[in-house]
Amino acid sequence: MRVLDQLVNGLALGAGYALLAVGWTVLLGAARLVNFAHGQLYMLGAFVTWWACTALGVPYLVAIPIALVAVGVLGAVMQLALTRLVVEQNIVSLMLVTLAFGYLLQGSAALVFGGNPQQIPSPFSSQNVAIGSARFTQQDVLIIVAALALYAVTFYVLSRTGIGRIVRGVAEDPKLAQLYGIDAARVYLGVFVFAALSAALAGAIIAPRSPILTSIGFDEVIITFLVVVLGGIGSVLGNLVTGFGLGFFVALFGAFFPPAYSMAAAFAVLLIVLVVRPEGLRIR
Repeated sequence: MRVLDQLVNGLALGAGYALLAVGWTVLLGAARLVNFAHGQLYMLGAFVTWWACTALGVPYLVAIPIALVAVGVLGAVMQLALTRLVVEQNIVSLMLVTLAFGYLLQGSAALVFGGNPQQIPSPFSSQNVAIGSARFTQQDVLIIVAALALYAVTFYVLSRTGIGRIVRGVAEDPKLAQLYGIDAARVYLGVFVFAALSAALAGAIIAPRSPILTSIGFDEVIITFLVVVLGGIGSVLGNLVTGFGLGFFVALFGAFFPPAYSMAAAFAVLLIVLVVRPEGLRIR
């Protein structure tokens, strides 16, 4: 049944969108930060995973931690370079500087990894699972499980722990937080590294579904922005629901209309939702 096939595909797509957006959810919502190089960190997570598998010859599940470490270190370096802008909450400058970082990372990746499409050799991509007449891979299952697990941990940490209270306090007023003895720069560093790690994890797990190019980063930023705004800035559960909803919408839309128009239709939905509900879903 074609609709069932698309629903299963939408489940995997939605989990991927949600997994990609969780880092920006924390950055923008909990810490009031932006990073328009988020998509390039996703791209690097995918390419470092591919490189570790093909050049180093390590298994796929070993390549993922290698990608996380590499991109996490890069995220820390980026944050240290942006410390002054971050502490001052200079959002406009952060947007411009991180956008420049994105172009720099994309160009550097093209020089290092080349311009040809590559395929991450994941053993899960070739193992099929069936639900009725619908078929999907174990890679899709891995994406869904990773997204749900990461959102559960993120929600718990932000809403139930002292770390979450510190992050929210620094986001509200970093100067006041520092008067209470909180090192705002260190908190921002931790948030930024978490976002980089989540982007790398998304790249390592989602990218095996299709060939990867060094140009994929900016497309991912657009998707991330769509999920975060529709779900409500700072709403972890809202972004999770929106990610899955967007996946189902894109999959079903592509079943009946040309897939090239899927994102345009998704942004039309964004406009309608923001007119009716400017704050987004914001599920608590």
